[in-house]
Amino acid sequence: MAKPKGGLTKWFKESWVDISRPKKGGGYMPCGRKTSKKGKYPKCVPAAKAARMTPAQRRSAIRRKRAAGNPGGKPTMVKTFTKRKGRMKRGGKKR
Repeated sequence: MAKPKGGLTKWFKESWVDISRPKKGGGYMPCGRKTSKKGKYPKCVPAAKAARMTPAQRRSAIRRKRAAGNPGGKPTMVKTFTKRKGRMKRGGKKR
């Protein structure tokens, strides 16, 4: 039987990193914290996605994640990329 190439199996096997904690020699620290009292709120993404992100995209994702806060001690889900704004045609209608 063939193994699935995507979906939840792939999601669990990916290497997750915290893009808000870069290493000095390059790359990022693994996702997660030892205690929730120490350090800032992490923004975790798969390592492959982190490598493709621009510095501006990383800053934006980290800023939005921390701004969302942590109400009730539950994990906060924030989109990694913002939704693109549509361009306006003359006359004020979106394309």
